[in-house]
Amino acid sequence: MTTLRVPEVVPSPTQDSERLRKAFKGVGTDEKAVIWILGHRNATQRRKIRDTYQQLYHQSLIDRLHSELSSDFRRAMILWTYDPAERDAVLANKALIGKKKGFKQLQVMVEMACATSPHHLQSVKQIYCTLFDSSLEEDIATHISFPLRKLLGALVRSYRYDKELVDMNFANSEAAKLREAIKTKQLDHDDVVYILSTRNKYQLKTTFELYKQRFGNPIDQDLKEYGEGDLESLLRAAVQCIYCPAKHFAEVIRTSVSGLGTDEKSLTRAIVTRAEIDLLRIREEYTKMFGTNLEDAITGDTSGDYKHFLKTLVGATV
Repeated sequence: MTTLRVPEVVPSPTQDSERLRKAFKGVGTDEKAVIWILGHRNATQRRKIRDTYQQLYHQSLIDRLHSELSSDFRRAMILWTYDPAERDAVLANKALIGKKKGFKQLQVMVEMACATSPHHLQSVKQIYCTLFDSSLEEDIATHISFPLRKLLGALVRSYRYDKELVDMNFANSEAAKLREAIKTKQLDHDDVVYILSTRNKYQLKTTFELYKQRFGNPIDQDLKEYGEGDLESLLRAAVQCIYCPAKHFAEVIRTSVSGLGTDEKSLTRAIVTRAEIDLLRIREEYTKMFGTNLEDAITGDTSGDYKHFLKTLVGATV
């Protein structure tokens, strides 16, 4: 489901490092060369390029990208060059230490807890400790207030079973518990947090389906009707990330390019973090939901090297 286009014959990390060095030298940077190299390498290949560049030139490739590039293009390229778990750790930290801590900023933690594998989440938490001398759980407790702290803390502490196992009795009883909590507007109820943060994704998908069968509406629709504010938004994001991540990220992209101005941070996060996972499905879902294609949305709301890079990641011909 990836949109990443890696050439059949991939140059060695040494060759790529030498070409990047050449792109950085002289008056001005050859941004197209940087995009052509890094924008067509997978995470393992990019890691080898980073290590080789450091060995050859005694300089961090991340630092060199930071000094050579600018603005939204620099932010996107650096995020892309990070290892996936390292990238999510950096995004989570920026969300936690930033001045604004609303739904738009905090949903990245819902995404990494609910739209990735349990193994990836554990890697994020380990790298977070190494990078920031604190655990992700500690920083959530320090920087986020109740009730968002309760939900986010539980989600990132979870280690879900990663195989298909469903108990219909649990699904039925927990659908009813979710309905009661939502109907009585107790969205931070222990049952809600426990169910969403501990059950495996197959179990939760069955629970959500039974919820709709028994009570008439999709659970995310009822959350919107009975809830309000950032807690309701984060819960709906959690449900979507578990049930259909492609729909969640299609909505993130749509929101980022709608209205006055573009939310480049959200747009970048959605495309960069999913390019090697399910961006092809997100493209399909975007067209299905909004009647236009993702490539046109990027073209209409971005420009320059930033546009060129994002279109490269979504698999467009540029």
